Amino acid sequence: MVVIGVSGVGKSTVARLLAERLGLPFAEADDFHPPANIRKMSSGVPLDDHDRRSWLETVGRWLDDHDADGSGGVVSCSALRRRYRDALRSSCPSAFFLHLTAERALLEARLHGRTGHFMPETLLDSQLAVLEPLQPDERGATLDASPPPEEITRRAAEAVTEAGWN
Repeated sequence: MVVIGVSGVGKSTVARLLAERLGLPFAEADDFHPPANIRKMSSGVPLDDHDRRSWLETVGRWLDDHDADGSGGVVSCSALRRRYRDALRSSCPSAFFLHLTAERALLEARLHGRTGHFMPETLLDSQLAVLEPLQPDERGATLDASPPPEEITRRAAEAVTEAGWN
């Protein structure tokens, strides 16, 4: 399962809680970025598709490895564009995407209060500009990320159960 959305929406928090609730391994896709990507984002420059290619391949391998060994897993990963999700699906066809959404004001407030993350608030505009919501043919669900994380996690668990994800 891949918890997706823009920076500040709560991907990592919800993905961790969901992994705990479902008894699955968790991974933070940001941990798979090469140092050059982190330097670029830290300086306020958005990544381009070339920058993302090897990163998405690495995340996709993590998903596929955990699918193949039967352990499953939950990863938090922006995956803002359809083609990025397609790249992850090409590695792990059974991937289920949980898209978290929130109003801009909430995202800005969360980013402003966040410390210790390399992603600056200034990149929110670029993320919102490229965001492509899940399409009807994509296996997944979209949830409002404004409730408390525990409520989002409960709704997420219900959504994956209803979808028959295993």
